[in-house]
Amino acid sequence: MADQESKIPTHRLARIGQFASLATRIGGNVVAQGTKQLLKGEKPQAKDLVLTPANIKRVADQLAHLRGAAMKVGQMLSMDSGDMLTPELADILARLRSDANPMLSKQLNQVLESGLGTQWKQHFLSFNFKPVASASIGQVHQAYTDDGENVAVKVQYPGIRNSIDSDVDNVATLLNVVGIIPKDIDFKSLLEEAKKQLHAEANYQLECEYLQRYKHNLSQHDNFIVPRAYPQLSSETVLTMEYVDGVEIESLIDAPQELRDKVMHALLELFFAELFEFQLVQTDPNFANYRYNQQQDKVVLLDFGATREYSDNISQGYRKAFRAVMQDDSNALESALRQIGFFSQTIVESQKQAIIGLVQLACEPMKLDGEYDFGQSDLANKIRQQGTALSMQENYWHTPPIDAIFLHRKIGGLYLLAARLKARINIQALVTPYLDN
Repeated sequence: MADQESKIPTHRLARIGQFASLATRIGGNVVAQGTKQLLKGEKPQAKDLVLTPANIKRVADQLAHLRGAAMKVGQMLSMDSGDMLTPELADILARLRSDANPMLSKQLNQVLESGLGTQWKQHFLSFNFKPVASASIGQVHQAYTDDGENVAVKVQYPGIRNSIDSDVDNVATLLNVVGIIPKDIDFKSLLEEAKKQLHAEANYQLECEYLQRYKHNLSQHDNFIVPRAYPQLSSETVLTMEYVDGVEIESLIDAPQELRDKVMHALLELFFAELFEFQLVQTDPNFANYRYNQQQDKVVLLDFGATREYSDNISQGYRKAFRAVMQDDSNALESALRQIGFFSQTIVESQKQAIIGLVQLACEPMKLDGEYDFGQSDLANKIRQQGTALSMQENYWHTPPIDAIFLHRKIGGLYLLAARLKARINIQALVTPYLDN
């Protein structure tokens, strides 16, 4: 967590101004680099001039400073459309995952006063003004309630909700101007959904409700800890929950195989329960949303802002799709994908078959009757390569349904974590109980 506080621009015009100044600096850098190459007798390429390490760092630093939607839309693009992004944008997004500077203490107090009232301090015995963690649209503080209970208080960055729409549009424009996103890719519907998702995530009261629903849903599951919510100490901009200890889930990479398998088994089992049982899916696959509590030998679940509800139609569609994959029934798989919404528009046969093939590839682990060794598999890479080949085809414009994009984002994240932990999981045994209904 960075120690240096920085003032977050809250006014829309101030934020637009920062984007404009960034474009100017990039332009100046392009001229300078181009001149250098011309003096050397080299013919500069426009894209090479724009995508210099210095410019990439400028873009990343600017997005990190603006935080909020600017960071989140970049992260969403990297997860939702990873098959169409260049290495340059991947580099920028990797930088965004590092912690941002905390907001000024004065701004922090203003958000707490507007969210919990001017006398907010009377609700706490103590409140640590130095944040213990940061997120794309808020930062987390540790405190003790009046009853002496240890809590985590997530405080939203000021001005975030009012700037979501303009920030998303500005980021999209910036990434296009910089030439990072291919010109023939239409991601407008994805950006519109990003705005909706961000408005939902910026409503901490809604997240508080999801947190309570998850705690209820998992009350009979022994593998997880879901922090208790404090609705009376929460609002649209402040979320208070039980403080739960835990180590980063990635730190288990050096743990015994048995523990790595157990943790990953629990998370994949939870995913199928979310999709088929609860029809409520936490769709953000960020590894930071999971921690491991060594004392209780359980996985801690954090951050429910990106939770989405799934209709019977979508849930049943995936049930049919997984069953079709297990039975090698391409016709049934096409029917299931159509039900989910994949082929709602005209699409050429070769592209339809390519999508079916991509889904079959993604479902490869569930076809194995036994443990699938994620550590020895390059499945994620193969899925990315096939997705790239598909999305870069001439005249390919078909966009998967938004619900599917978010679900696949979650599956992809779980696969990446399983590969990182080199887990061995019997996926078939986890999904089969849901396919008979």
